[in-house]
Amino acid sequence: MKKKFTINTLGCKVNQYESSSFLYSFEKAGCTQAKSGENADIVVINTCAVTAKAGAESRRTVRRLMRRHPEAKVVITGCYAQMAASELAEIVEEPVCIIGNGNKHLLVETALKETPCDLTMLMGKILKKDTICNLPMERFGNRTRAYLRVQDGCSNFCTYCIVPYTRGPSRSLSLKAILSQANRFAKAGHKEIVVTGIHVGMYGKDLQEELDIADLMLRLCQAQPETRFRLSSIEPQEISDTLLEAMSTCSNFMPHFHIPLQSGDDTILSRMHRGYDRETFRTVIHKCMHMFPDAAIGIDILTGFPGEGEEEFNNSKQLLEEIDATYFHVFPYSKRPGTPAASFKNQVPLEISRQRVAVLRKLAHKKQMEFYDKHLNTTRKVLVEQKRNSEQLLTGFTDNYIPVVFAGADELMGTIIPVRLKTLQENAVLGEMVRP
Repeated sequence: MKKKFTINTLGCKVNQYESSSFLYSFEKAGCTQAKSGENADIVVINTCAVTAKAGAESRRTVRRLMRRHPEAKVVITGCYAQMAASELAEIVEEPVCIIGNGNKHLLVETALKETPCDLTMLMGKILKKDTICNLPMERFGNRTRAYLRVQDGCSNFCTYCIVPYTRGPSRSLSLKAILSQANRFAKAGHKEIVVTGIHVGMYGKDLQEELDIADLMLRLCQAQPETRFRLSSIEPQEISDTLLEAMSTCSNFMPHFHIPLQSGDDTILSRMHRGYDRETFRTVIHKCMHMFPDAAIGIDILTGFPGEGEEEFNNSKQLLEEIDATYFHVFPYSKRPGTPAASFKNQVPLEISRQRVAVLRKLAHKKQMEFYDKHLNTTRKVLVEQKRNSEQLLTGFTDNYIPVVFAGADELMGTIIPVRLKTLQENAVLGEMVRP
């Protein structure tokens, strides 16, 4: 009898890539995905620990799914499992398999063994890992765009961040493996591939081949000219002239940057161990917009970091007001035990952090609407999603990451078509398909 499995994924694009690989491997082994309401024989939970809230959600998810599937073999992996394996062992009432981030290639094999878990813990010393798990697949589930994980780990050790302790040092996938996976995605019908990693700008630094992220993006764009490529989050100091040149020479390299700022105050940036100052960040944004005036620029900003007073917060707010940015992801600082910032003095009260988050999110919405408004009455290429919105309109994203809704037939799903941007809506633009 075929085993039924279910996979629950929390957190980042890298986790989503890994979970998609698990799904592919389970199906390749003859298993079927449990439908909603069905009992599963195997439950996989890919956890997150980037914030205290994410860790708490991971614990709740483990408890909930163990109650929902009492007879299932439960396999827990991801950053919370890596960071807090002993805590997980204490909160569960039945034996589980806990698999560290460095051993995810063994997850499906472990889950399919007939022997019970009996608290199997395949952890390993993540800080000693020097190779990346290769997790190939044929397609990225039923999604329109595929995530392609090219790198894992981070060696920066920003003072607020737990990720280097849960993911280990930066490790890159070989160019051959990446090109092969991109080719499989293209053959499976994915029209867009998002290149991602934990610290993707460090790609290639650990390989014998002389490669960096710019070389990789250029090779990918050239190898799959009919596929759109989008680069996920990259640090400001890693946006090189070579990377911008690659973007300018490849029409299938999407004009979209996601650049973490975290703070617009130099003192806070130094305490965070970010490696740049506000003027460096401003210069990078200016260079991007000078070369690509229509580009979308997303920014991560963290507020409430220890020592952030009104002056420091206002420095961040002022910088965000002044630079060209399309959208912000705003986060309150979350104390993570084991990181240097957890013991810093002048911790900011939670209520003040929440107020500052609200202020920045209001600014973010204003900036986003201004960007959308700037592109009204222009025509952009839109990749149409495989679903409709609540009003039964097709949905999709332009090359420069503007969400668009418009009327059209089902057969347009999964294709790239020209759409005229017509009217602003709350969080999208109403468009009209341009007929040939």
